[in-house]
Amino acid sequence: MTRHSVLSHEVIVVATKNAGKVKEFAHALQKLGKTTASLLDYPQIPDIVEDGETFAANARIKAKTTAEALGVPVLADDSGLRVTALGGEPGVYSARYAGEGATDGDNNAKLIRELKLMLANKEQADLGQLPDGSQLLSHAQFVCALALYDPVTGLFVEVEGTVDGVITDAPHGSGGFGYDPLFWLPGLNRGMAELSKEEKQEISHRGQALRRLLPLLEQA
Repeated sequence: MTRHSVLSHEVIVVATKNAGKVKEFAHALQKLGKTTASLLDYPQIPDIVEDGETFAANARIKAKTTAEALGVPVLADDSGLRVTALGGEPGVYSARYAGEGATDGDNNAKLIRELKLMLANKEQADLGQLPDGSQLLSHAQFVCALALYDPVTGLFVEVEGTVDGVITDAPHGSGGFGYDPLFWLPGLNRGMAELSKEEKQEISHRGQALRRLLPLLEQA
């Protein structure tokens, strides 16, 4: 990827309509002196079919489709939750775990139902409770795959970040989005949704992926 085709643009387009993700990207990309636009700014671009079998494949699909439509480099992510007790589900279906158009609340509720069913059937180990009485249901991992596609060169820059935690049966914190309220971080003794923006950027899967991406863009 050539430097001029990416960093000569003052605005970096991120292929997402998720307002929470847009804020996280904008916060990170400020380090390059760039502002961030998203698909919310380009309503003419239709919904993109994410039919890849991996997070990386879906990130590539979104980045390339949007970049070719706009004629500028585009950054895309595909991220989600892998839950150990559910064999890695919901995985690439994280955003629509409870069905197309599902809200974060719908997805979180289904996740707890599925895990409690597993626990009732004693198909997983009892991980204990937190001091507030909420139950630890399963080990889990957040995954974020990033892909930046340049339509001029036809090249991708790709990275991935992960963070490990435990799913609880009750929310902790009111920040974040998606499955954050149910994602407990044993090392910090707090939930992902209890972190400040700066704290989350430091340890989250997306924060890690972005830190790996920024030097690649600066050196390109």
